[in-house]
Parts: sequence; C-alpha cells; structure tokens
Amino acid sequence: MLREWQMERPKLLLSIHGGSENFSLSPKVKQTFSKGLITAALSTGAWILSDGINTGVSKYVGEAVKTFGSHDLRKRNTVGITPWGVIDNNTDLIGRDAFRPYYPVGNPFSKRSCLSGFHSHFLLVDDGTQGKHGCQHGLRQKLEKQIQLQKIHPRLNQGVPVVCVVVEGGPAIVSTVLDYVSRAPPVPVFVFEGSGRAADLLAFLHKQLETDIEEDFLARIGDVFALDMAEATNLYALLLQCMECLPAQLNIHSSMKTYSIYASVLNS
Repeated sequence: MLREWQMERPKLLLSIHGGSENFSLSPKVKQTFSKGLITAALSTGAWILSDGINTGVSKYVGEAVKTFGSHDLRKRNTVGITPWGVIDNNTDLIGRDAFRPYYPVGNPFSKRSCLSGFHSHFLLVDDGTQGKHGCQHGLRQKLEKQIQLQKIHPRLNQGVPVVCVVVEGGPAIVSTVLDYVSRAPPVPVFVFEGSGRAADLLAFLHKQLETDIEEDFLARIGDVFALDMAEATNLYALLLQCMECLPAQLNIHSSMKTYSIYASVLNS
C-alpha cells in the first residue's frame, strides 16, 4: 500500500464498523460522526477503514469524505476492504496494470452492492462466495494488526494506534467490539449513541451497569434483532463481557458533544 499506491504512512488508524444495510441517522448524529471523523483523520494523518460499499455505515463514511474531506486527493486515505462476491458488476474490475472504469450506479433489481465512489483505495477479498458479507473480516484484522506494528516516526518507538468506531450495527458488531477491547493492548472503541441497534444497546447497558435490568434488556435485545430467548441470552453475555473492559476502552458519545471529544481524544 505504501509502495504500490504511494500512500503516506498512517499516524492513526480509524476502523469504522456498523450496519451493512441502509439505515437512517438523525441530522445531529450524522453531522457529529461525519465532521468528527474527517477532522480527526486530517489533523492526525489517519487512514480510515470501512467495508467500502455504498450502503450502510460505509455510505456515511463516503458522504463524510465528500462533504468534509480534503480537496487534495492524496490525503483522502479512505480504504474499503470489501468482499468480492457482494460487488455489483465486479467483473468490470478485472485487469492487471490497466485502467478499469467502474460506475457505482446500483441496479435496483440486484441484491449486490456498489463500491463507494468516495473511498480512495480498495482491497477486494475473494473467498469464492457470492453475495455474502464477512469474508473480509480476517484480512481486515490482520491488516490492522500489521499497521499497529509500524512506527509512526523512525525516531519514535511508538506503533500506529488503532481506534474502532461503531455506528448502528447488527449482532455481529458486539463480537467485533469484544475482539477490540480484549486485545493486548486493548483498542479504544467509540460508540455513537442514537445511531441505532447494536450501538444503542451498548450505550444503554453502559449507563445501566449498576441496576438489575437483565429481564427487560433481554426483551429489548430480542426486539431489536428479532432473536429468540436463547439467542438474546448469548448476545447479552457478549455485551456484558464488553462492559467488563470499562471504563478505559469503551467510549459512549451522543449528540453534538461528541465532536469535540472525538476530535480531541483522537488527536491525543
């Protein structure tokens, strides 16, 4: 990536996770996420990682780059790590040392996704499956850990810090968060309260740690994800494991106050 694409070595890695299907954000949450993300990335020389598709949280990442990103395309280090099998018209991208035009206009009758035109680079992960998300996660984990080993400056013995950012998300996001906060050293996780589903469940449980809410919270999990009691119980156990890593690694943010916290913490 540094040699072939001539990307600048990152000083921070912002890994964005959330729902892959389209969802709505309130204007306040969208503004806070978008402006905070790009301000933090530009001021620190960060790379942004997402799934790179033009739906769900990756679409919001692309819109943030479009609205607040640098006009210097070399500073738009926004990398999509995308399953090959979910990309619409993916055969248009096949080639070696060749310019391949790709038009990110979705077919309304297709179940596949378009790439986000506002990401600067893509790693396309092919495990032979068609129309399935998830095969990119292993490569993304390995890439993030490899980037962490890089020095932010030749004279400093400090690796590249990683920050996970959670916006909305399905049940699998809880396992993703647990993986980050369980690493050695743990990875800080920013959760955007008010964005929906997994993010809101994490935020709610974080506020209610001192109270007995298990019965009501299990019902809430079941309603949010349409899970039966056994599935909801398993997910609740994972959520509790995430909470055990508090307060140092899980950060809950809501409304406009997020922007200043988000930018200042990432800058530090």
